Amino acid sequence: MMLRHLLKLIWKRKSRNMMLSLEILLAFVVVFAIAAFALRSWQLYQLPTGFQYQDVWSAVINTRDPAALGADPQLYDKLRQSLKALPEIEQVSFTSFPVYESSTWTSDFVLPEGKRQFETHLYEMSDEFPAVAGMSLVEGRWFSRADDGAAARPVIINRRLAQHLFPGKSALGQVFSESVGDSKKQAKQYRIAGVIEEFRNQGEFQSPSNFMLLRFEPGVSEGGTPTIQIKVRPGTPRTFEAALNRQLKLVRNDWSYTISPSADMRTSMLKTQTIPLTILAVIAAFLLVMVAFGLFGVLWQNTTQRIPEIGLRRAIGADSGHIYSQIIAEQMLLSSGAIVIALLLLVQLPLTGVLGESLNWTVFAMATTLSAGVIYLLSLLCSLYPGWRAARLSPTQALHYE
Repeated sequence: MMLRHLLKLIWKRKSRNMMLSLEILLAFVVVFAIAAFALRSWQLYQLPTGFQYQDVWSAVINTRDPAALGADPQLYDKLRQSLKALPEIEQVSFTSFPVYESSTWTSDFVLPEGKRQFETHLYEMSDEFPAVAGMSLVEGRWFSRADDGAAARPVIINRRLAQHLFPGKSALGQVFSESVGDSKKQAKQYRIAGVIEEFRNQGEFQSPSNFMLLRFEPGVSEGGTPTIQIKVRPGTPRTFEAALNRQLKLVRNDWSYTISPSADMRTSMLKTQTIPLTILAVIAAFLLVMVAFGLFGVLWQNTTQRIPEIGLRRAIGADSGHIYSQIIAEQMLLSSGAIVIALLLLVQLPLTGVLGESLNWTVFAMATTLSAGVIYLLSLLCSLYPGWRAARLSPTQALHYE
């Protein structure tokens, strides 16, 4: 009965309550957007990256002639032997670009007989990189010397791509080719040698995607790999950079080298990736403060206009506790109505999949709960003082208020 009575009161003042509900609805949508973005970031942070960054350094070769990297196949052996002569270095590998760098490389491939075309991210690496980065396989094997001269270039793919291409069966040994627009061009063949769980080279906040690791073979692979990934002994100080640079200069003095520990690159990338979230959080906080002031003002005005009504209720026996709870309950019902309308609109996003995995059902549910909690708390705080002020009025004061 009490609920029905409150709904009738709200409906009678629908013109005034409509603007208030719209303000709450917009506040809920803003909080939901920030919460969903933050929760998806947290969700991504919990997922494995597929590699270890501790005690790994990268040295990027800077040269005016990138073709020189692939022109001399013996260059990589010279670099490897020179660097392994340093006691601080345990293992040396070569990759297309460092981890924790905003670099991407994608290409299209096609399954045999053109049955299915797919796109995937690529990362080229030498045989030593899994040992440097502490990577592990789900099934199959890593690259090795046994792959030298293979007719089909060996590749490692992540589980996501394996399930996408070969659902319900093993991906090992499957062959596919690159997608070429010109039918006269001979398409290169690739054979799957192993499957990894995941590989996200840009770190913890990168969305999972199809990924393929290519084997780098000096003199055979097109071009060269300009990044040297080095596994150093635990506790190697940052001052080791000078000795590492001198050792590299002994091989090619005409090149320059950008040397960075992967831990430092990770810290820098995480800061860059969290900047949008920080900006959005500041904007959301500002908007919520503005909404709170507006909500408080509207509630104050509504309560003031209802003082004669409140006096009449007090005169016929309603105590201050009932008046207090009525003001708060009405505000909670208005907030609930606005939240329900907002959810009817927002639920279309995960249903249609327009945002993909960025707004999955787990994120949607958690963002809804968090946002509703914020709006209810805001509504409660804004209605406490107007409700308390109304409850303090005596029947005589209320009935004679102008």
